[in-house]
Amino acid sequence: MATLVPTNPSALSGPAQTSIMPASLSSASLPLSHQIGIAILVIAFVFGFPGNLFVVWSVLCRVRRRSVTCLLILNLAVADALVLLSAPLFLRFLVKGLHWELGSALCKTVHYLCCVNMYASIYLICLMSLDRWLAVTKPFLSQRLRTKKRLLSIMLGIWVMAFLMALPMPFYRTVRPFRPDMHVCMPYHWESDGHEVFQYLSETILGFLLPFTFILFCYISVICRLRSTMFHRKGRGNALILLIIVAFTVFWLPYHLINILQVIGVMQGSSSSILKAAKVARPNVTAFAFMSSSVNPVLYVFAGSSHIRQAGLGFMAKLFEGTNSESASTRSSRGSNAESSVFTKLSFKLSRKGDGARAETPGGEDETMADVQNRDEMKTLTTLH
Repeated sequence: MATLVPTNPSALSGPAQTSIMPASLSSASLPLSHQIGIAILVIAFVFGFPGNLFVVWSVLCRVRRRSVTCLLILNLAVADALVLLSAPLFLRFLVKGLHWELGSALCKTVHYLCCVNMYASIYLICLMSLDRWLAVTKPFLSQRLRTKKRLLSIMLGIWVMAFLMALPMPFYRTVRPFRPDMHVCMPYHWESDGHEVFQYLSETILGFLLPFTFILFCYISVICRLRSTMFHRKGRGNALILLIIVAFTVFWLPYHLINILQVIGVMQGSSSSILKAAKVARPNVTAFAFMSSSVNPVLYVFAGSSHIRQAGLGFMAKLFEGTNSESASTRSSRGSNAESSVFTKLSFKLSRKGDGARAETPGGEDETMADVQNRDEMKTLTTLH
């Protein structure tokens, strides 16, 4: 993620950098861009941090049987809660007129964690989409793969991958002095257009285009498969995942569009109007992307509102348990159809076998034993069905 600072990062290396900030600092009140950033961060923290903690508490303490969707939502909530812990630091940064007083190490760390959150969130959503795709298109393979041990291994791999993908972020962040009493946490690309292009292009390709293409493929395949069969049931798990995907897209798409525009502007040259527009818009779209960490608990409240009167504070646990019962009912429905088909075939074979036994042994003990055996097998199949 880029910084919330509305300045020109390429001006860091020259003497003129000391003239970037005075207009903002001399004003009695904060600039409008700072006020917008403060408002967004306050809303994100007030609603998002306690909301995500409530999701974590609901899953860990109130949900008895945790489905795959439930465990993935738990990981999303943990990632969002961790990144929202940095909101008070950014608020202090803006209120202080962009003076960063917490040192270079913390400047790099908080931006690194924000970048980790971006990668972890989108790839956890990819895993949700893959789980739905397997459940609909390859149900038997899905049941073999859906073990907690395998799921935990995959989620651990996603977290490791997110931390590795975000590694360039600390190298492109630094604290620069503007005055003896003014230090700003800024993006810094080592005076190289290539580094700037690499950072923003890699973020957009790895953090949005590739995973989002995968998500679209999964859900288009699921929709086509459901339309071609008699199974049209829409479950809570599907609705929850679709809401999460839509929210992530709404809040992150502007940020990645600005990334692309800035890359185009850098290639055109430092005087490009596209580059200037991208740098002006970047602080606002970055703050807007920050809201993605706080919106999911709000979505869960709306999705589980029907349980509030009945379950009280446990309404979210009821909602998440619904994702488990949904998959169970889907499996039982498919299992019943399969068992019914097997039952019909075996019944037909047993009836033919019984007729052949009667023809060979008219009356007597052998015929009676065959009838008894057939009746026992039929009763067993009926019980299983």
